[in-house]
Amino acid sequence: MKFIVSSAYLLKQLQVLGGVINNSNTLPILDNFLFSLDGNSLKVSASDLETTMHAILEVESSDSGSIAIPARLLLDTLKTFPEQPLTFVVEENSTVEISANNGKYALAYADGAEFPNPVTLSNPSKTSILGDILATAISKTIFAAGNDDLRPVMSGVFFQFSTESLTFVATDAHKLVKYQRTDVQASQTAEFIMPKKPLNLLKGILAGSESEVTIEYNDSNAKFSFDQTELVCRLIDGKYPNYEAVIPKENPNVLTINRNLFLSSVRRIAIFSNKTTHQLKLKVAGAELNISAEDLDYSNKAEERLSCSYQGDDLQIGFNSRFLTEMLNNLNSDDISLAMSLPNRAGILTPSDGLDLGENVTMLVMPVMLNN
Repeated sequence: MKFIVSSAYLLKQLQVLGGVINNSNTLPILDNFLFSLDGNSLKVSASDLETTMHAILEVESSDSGSIAIPARLLLDTLKTFPEQPLTFVVEENSTVEISANNGKYALAYADGAEFPNPVTLSNPSKTSILGDILATAISKTIFAAGNDDLRPVMSGVFFQFSTESLTFVATDAHKLVKYQRTDVQASQTAEFIMPKKPLNLLKGILAGSESEVTIEYNDSNAKFSFDQTELVCRLIDGKYPNYEAVIPKENPNVLTINRNLFLSSVRRIAIFSNKTTHQLKLKVAGAELNISAEDLDYSNKAEERLSCSYQGDDLQIGFNSRFLTEMLNNLNSDDISLAMSLPNRAGILTPSDGLDLGENVTMLVMPVMLNN
């Protein structure tokens, strides 16, 4: 078995696939890339059993066969090469020899048959979405997903597809983000919960991509196909909480303010907040917003006044500064609106501008009780 491939092209593909491989695997074979050669088409796969990803590369060859090559060793070697053709030759003594312009390198390989077989989806449903839209949907929501192993359904992103729109939701019970696209639809209604790891991989690959991504899914797995690449992952099992029930419907008090101004102020004031509660107090009256925090343990306190546009009754409400900062960071509008009803009800953060046609973002942040 022999093939020739460009070093930079191979490295670029392997670095993407390398994101699937865990630092410590229960099965030693999962520390390898699976190389399956069929003429001038080389399929390279990586897996951690939950998520499997493969890419098809064009190479010069007329052979066929499959071997598993140690991922870390191969990646470390490829990173040091300038762009050049590399010749891979599988030797009889269980080593694969890589010939470069000025050297030869031998790596031990394992039998490709030991590598776990990829999951095949039986009669899946199908939806297509532009790569960049999917990457945006992931990055706008994934930061709000939880990390609690006891509530696995909240540690992923909820995909809700319908014939009118695609909706992506993430929450950790303190904050919630709902990202919706009405300019993209599915052929039928479906719901599933995607784990974080494959989503982070997709986000990294698809940002700015003009390629169509085909999403196929059934009750237990989802498959994403684009540009000669496929990612298959196991879905999180369970029922997602009824998120619509926690979004307050009546929010008569609406504050509109410049996002960067508000974010800088929140960051500054947060330095003086209590290190356990991260509590900030927002006090709105007329066209003025007063942001304050104090840490009684160390007698630190700070307050700032900002001008804003406000409709509603005078209000004092407390928020966790870390959640507020995260949300403001994940919006890219010039102005934002914060709609509130009562000091013990969630605030709803929405961008006032900067959205594409058919794009909606709703962020919900739970208040913290003010200790007056």
